[in-house]
Amino acid sequence: MKKIAVILSGCGVFDGSEIHEAVLTLLSITQAGASYQCFAPNISQFHVINHLTGEVESDQQRNVLVESARIARGDIQDLAMLDATKFDALVLPGGFGAAKNLSDFAFKGADCQINVEVLNACQQFAQAKKPAAYICIAPALIPLVYGPGVTATIGTDPATAEQLTLLGANHQNCEVNEFVMDETAKVISTPAYMLAGSIAQAAQGIDKTIKQLLVMIP
Repeated sequence: MKKIAVILSGCGVFDGSEIHEAVLTLLSITQAGASYQCFAPNISQFHVINHLTGEVESDQQRNVLVESARIARGDIQDLAMLDATKFDALVLPGGFGAAKNLSDFAFKGADCQINVEVLNACQQFAQAKKPAAYICIAPALIPLVYGPGVTATIGTDPATAEQLTLLGANHQNCEVNEFVMDETAKVISTPAYMLAGSIAQAAQGIDKTIKQLLVMIP
């Protein structure tokens, strides 16, 4: 059975993993006959957002690993323990956690940096030429992992695409129900909720992406 590592970034679209994207990813992996193991860095969230009001909860502090465990139903491991030799492929769902906790792309754009543990984990797969998929805003990490010239997409938003280009990516516009693939780097990206107006729309691109990811596993 093909085994996929999934890196989460918290729980909730505005300060962690986008829950729909994460669950759709896990569902697609399972329905395709593969298995998954979730991971998350054991770090503090950048901040906590009240998802009802949109306001920052300045009196709260939350841990990315602990919050990600909500999505994984408790079956999750510290990202520091991720060993790419034990997995066939990697997936990073989106949500602002990818741009606030796994990196600071949400605040610094093309001047961003990626968390060291996240970079190490992702580069393990890149260097081993194992396929990886980045969803929604998570593709902003792709040029930081794979270097200049790698092909990726965040959909069709010009401002965000410009930041990816400044990071060194070869950005390609992509509709919500499709994906973009860099065959040389073996990395796939899909817009999901960067464009999706519903969970059904997000599911189309995510399911295609996961199926393509599994096809790329030798």
